Amino acid sequence: MSAPLLSVRELKVVVGGRHILHGVDLDVAPAGVTALLGRNGAGKTTTVRGILGLVPRSGSVRYDGHETVGMTTHQLVRRGIGYVPEDRGVFAALTVAENLRLAERDADPAYDLVHELFPELRQRARQAAGTLSGGQQQMVAIGRTLLNRSNRLIIADEPTKGLAPRVVTEVAVALERAAQAVPILLVEQNLALVRRLAGHCVVVADGRTAHAGPAAELLADAEKSRTLLGVGRRADAATGPGGDR
Repeated sequence: MSAPLLSVRELKVVVGGRHILHGVDLDVAPAGVTALLGRNGAGKTTTVRGILGLVPRSGSVRYDGHETVGMTTHQLVRRGIGYVPEDRGVFAALTVAENLRLAERDADPAYDLVHELFPELRQRARQAAGTLSGGQQQMVAIGRTLLNRSNRLIIADEPTKGLAPRVVTEVAVALERAAQAVPILLVEQNLALVRRLAGHCVVVADGRTAHAGPAAELLADAEKSRTLLGVGRRADAATGPGGDR
């Protein structure tokens, strides 16, 4: 079995004197999609921010065989980690083209792929990102990550949150296409999307890892899904509420 590309052990985060994470363990394989699941407020987004060094952290975060606790976020990005934040994080006053150009790190950015997956970004290249719909802004956020062929891991935090069904489908196709080339750690409440994309899942509860295993097995187990995720009907058809800190 291949060694994980990302291995997190006993990740702890304290923010403003509050202990948010008490010891999260997770592995991301060097291929495919790993889903990070949990109820609202369980600590999923904080886990992602801890991995990326966006909040004070302790424990071990090994990426590509190297310990990264102590590294800055920009150092991790330069090592090939792409991030799609929960709030999209577009530069509202800049155009779509300028937002994408700021994300370029490679000598040959993959504009062909980005425009194939999201044709609207080519059509709206000169439009200010702040005037786009939420779905179009999410296209920009994902497109920035897909531009760099040198990325070796993509972390996507709630990429379908609040989106119309048509845009959810486009995002799903983009992530599915990206996962053929680069592994993805996906934080998501849309369990239908998790079923479609993820081979493995990790569930966080009360700031700790509560479960890890094949995603299909968890979603097929109604009782376990209800206990861990609060799903009140068939997990493979459910779409949970968005948002998590």
